[in-house]
Amino acid sequence: MSYQESQPVMPAHAQPLDDVEPRVASIDDVVAITNAIRSAVAGAVEEKSERIDTALVVLLAQGHLLVEDVPGVGKTTLARALGRAIDCAVHRIQFTPDLLPSDITGVSVYDQEEREFVFKPGGIFANIVVGDEINRASPKTQSALLEAMGEHQVSADGQTHPLEAPFMVMATQNPIEMEGTYRLPEAQRDRFMARITMGYPTRSAELAMLEHHGAASPLDEVRPVTDTQTIREIISAVLGVHVATAIHEYVLDIVGATRSHENIRLGASPRAALHLVRASRARAAMNGRDYVIPDDVQALAAPVLAHRLVFSGRSGVASHEVARTAESVIESILRQVPPPERAHQGR
Repeated sequence: MSYQESQPVMPAHAQPLDDVEPRVASIDDVVAITNAIRSAVAGAVEEKSERIDTALVVLLAQGHLLVEDVPGVGKTTLARALGRAIDCAVHRIQFTPDLLPSDITGVSVYDQEEREFVFKPGGIFANIVVGDEINRASPKTQSALLEAMGEHQVSADGQTHPLEAPFMVMATQNPIEMEGTYRLPEAQRDRFMARITMGYPTRSAELAMLEHHGAASPLDEVRPVTDTQTIREIISAVLGVHVATAIHEYVLDIVGATRSHENIRLGASPRAALHLVRASRARAAMNGRDYVIPDDVQALAAPVLAHRLVFSGRSGVASHEVARTAESVIESILRQVPPPERAHQGR
């Protein structure tokens, strides 16, 4: 029995998108639209196809993305280019120590003409929210993102305000400069579906950037190739991608291995397993399949799981080496955990 023989079933955990009609988009639509977005964004972010793909996976899986890297390597450009290609609202929030939670979520102000309080939305009300240097804000301000990221809504003054889908937070932080910063709590890090690093461009990419974008912004060349309604439709298509029981067990084996590793104090959470399955669905759809295979899980295991691992004190891992070491641990686990055999891929 193969991965695709069982009919896809809408997972019990999948939350239907608000204001979305029954799915009309097909897997072919997912492939065509994501290819168009990839091409549009690639014009602004040179030779970063793998990072663009991960961002698209997170978007289609209704997750959030953490980008850790030094300043000036294209973190904000990636988010803005993605927003322009989709023709959606993009808000940038610069996190600082004096930033208040109401600056993010919004605040009610008194309207003297109407003689009532009117809610003024904060920066979180957008389809793609770029949170620059999130670790520079106080823990209280960081926690203001938790409800929005987890439930796609904001509660203020006793009222709940839904956030329009698609909704994705792309937060950035500098892993080198830690002075004057507040470390993201584990509950906050666990809300991010994946973590990526941009890395320095190759010499050829940097030369092309100097020649083509020296006098103009790289975002000027990005043109809309789709809209938010179409993105909502292909997200619904992604939710219908089938995941066999053997794949679920494979994910649990990988996650379980992180919890029993000798150098790891805190392994991947159940939310991490859920995020890995959702991301694998999105990757399968982007590759033209309506079923998940082990390759999808293996390709996304490090981006989805590594940032959630907390090493024990006896592991001897320096703080600036945690990210690289965590990815090495995940790669080691993938080599140790056998993928399901094709004869056992069915239910």
